[in-house]
Amino acid sequence: MSKTTISSKMLRPMSTEAIERAARADRDAQPLSQVDLKRMKQTPRVKIIRRALDLTQEEFAERYHIPLGTLRDWEQGRAEPDQPTRAYLTLIARDPEHVNRVLNLRRS
Repeated sequence: MSKTTISSKMLRPMSTEAIERAARADRDAQPLSQVDLKRMKQTPRVKIIRRALDLTQEEFAERYHIPLGTLRDWEQGRAEPDQPTRAYLTLIARDPEHVNRVLNLRRS
């Protein structure tokens, strides 16, 4: 048998219940408690916001005046938005059309 061949005899499929038991038995992989979740910082996820608005990265960056490279860095985890930016992303998430109207007023 070559190194890249996997025999079905080598695999031992686990039931969903067995997987759950194994995960809960691992001390380092315990679910977070409500106390843990409250303690954690809630950061708006820009990729989720952008996808919910059905916008490309380019469209989102242009509409909300965010440099495209910065947006890509946030989405790919290379950078984290600072506190004022997190507040701005929260506003976009809660009322995207209002933020769009305010930022992109057409002056007659």
